[in-house]
Amino acid sequence: MTALDGRELWFAAGAQELYGPGVLGTVAEHTRELAAALGAAAEVPLPVRDCGVVVSPDSIRRLCLAANADDACVGLVLWMHTFSPAKMWIAGLSALRKPLLHLHTQFNRELPWAEIDMEFMNLNQSAHGDREFASLATRLGLRRKTVVGHWTDPAVLRRVGCWARAACGWDELRHLSVARFGDNMREVAVTEGDKVEAQIRLGVAVNGYGLGGLGRSVRDASDRDVDALVRDYDELYEVTRELREGGDRRSELREAARIEAGLRSVLATGGFRAFTDTFEDLGDLRQLPGIAVQRLMADGYGFGAEGDWKTAALLRAAKVMAAGLPGGTSFMEDYTYDFAPGGGRVLGAHMLEICPSIAAGRPSCEIHPLSIGGRDDPVRLVFTARPGPAVNVALVDLGNRFRLLVNEVDVVDPEHALPKLPVARALWRPRPDLPTAAEAWLVAGGPHHTVLSSQLETEVFADLSEIAGIELVVIDAETRLRDLTYELRCGHAFHRFAGTQ
Repeated sequence: MTALDGRELWFAAGAQELYGPGVLGTVAEHTRELAAALGAAAEVPLPVRDCGVVVSPDSIRRLCLAANADDACVGLVLWMHTFSPAKMWIAGLSALRKPLLHLHTQFNRELPWAEIDMEFMNLNQSAHGDREFASLATRLGLRRKTVVGHWTDPAVLRRVGCWARAACGWDELRHLSVARFGDNMREVAVTEGDKVEAQIRLGVAVNGYGLGGLGRSVRDASDRDVDALVRDYDELYEVTRELREGGDRRSELREAARIEAGLRSVLATGGFRAFTDTFEDLGDLRQLPGIAVQRLMADGYGFGAEGDWKTAALLRAAKVMAAGLPGGTSFMEDYTYDFAPGGGRVLGAHMLEICPSIAAGRPSCEIHPLSIGGRDDPVRLVFTARPGPAVNVALVDLGNRFRLLVNEVDVVDPEHALPKLPVARALWRPRPDLPTAAEAWLVAGGPHHTVLSSQLETEVFADLSEIAGIELVVIDAETRLRDLTYELRCGHAFHRFAGTQ
């Protein structure tokens, strides 16, 4: 579900026929070496296809159209090895629909002082050619990422890798189908949104599906599939005594497994990679899906509770962008605060649905009353999130545009046990501090549902927002409320002027 197999980056260099076959042959050799180095770098998660050197308006246009048409290509990396007259790029860049990264580098790291002659200067003109290219790209209003530095520098490779992951997230959104089982939680505003505009702006298709089909799939789940899932539970988790073989609530564990089997079948049959549910509309389901949702998220599915399709889509994109990175990424909800002196922390949780990819240890498989929804007690995985830096991210529908809101946080270990809290949870210190971060979040219109990720950094989401053309607001250690308020007002004016609201 989270593998990046089948996706790739395309890499090309710009030059012009004026230089002749000798110089252009050297440029082609250098381009092959750079493409191979990028593709082999641990920081870059995708293979990189060498697309050679483009030297004319027609070759540039054909490169961009081919990138558009190739489903494997998630983005185009361009580098002007020599001078490449920018008027040649107008038709191609105007047609390009894939994400663009401008790599401002040069083949040699240092100047060979004693050997520099005009032949060397004519060949190594990135400082010249990339300025020509960037000026035209700016005039065209192209959304792009620019990375400056030598192509062997780990910092450069990290930034290229961040963009590559964002390009994969964008590619996923463009093909994503989200299934909504039941409607939005009644009378709730923040989980609603304009699904048509989301498909226009982001590509994600969000549609509702009745509970009858899901209920039939659950009822039709085979005992063999249920047995296999129950064995997984027994092997992977610390199953409480009452749910173990011979326990007086073993049948309820089997019912949770039956729900998981049925839900997996519906998602696989429909090609859905993200979904929502709501405890207000469960049809024939005897339990609110708990462990089923948690395990599906661990397998890479996006999820949003109470019909929150925006968070479901964002979580699926984040799961794709985070593929192969250490740590975890989960649906999350801000629940309650610790305002004690020296505290300033947020206790995040949800009724059931937190992804075990963020767990600090082996989760416990438990059953407890939910006290809401009027159904049987649901089975769930209980754990505490591992400590470390993370980001808390939300996709906000402002009614006239989308906003991507990011708060950098530090997940911490609770200093006290939580013996009466029977759900998965995470405790974090928001940056710069709780009062500032919470006020900034509220002023920016942030919701209570988020994606919490210890795998992805802010730059990945910044790149995603640039690719998607949606507003980005970051709350971090440098945030000052007066400056943020001014930034929000400027953003409002900009998006009105830019025609995105």
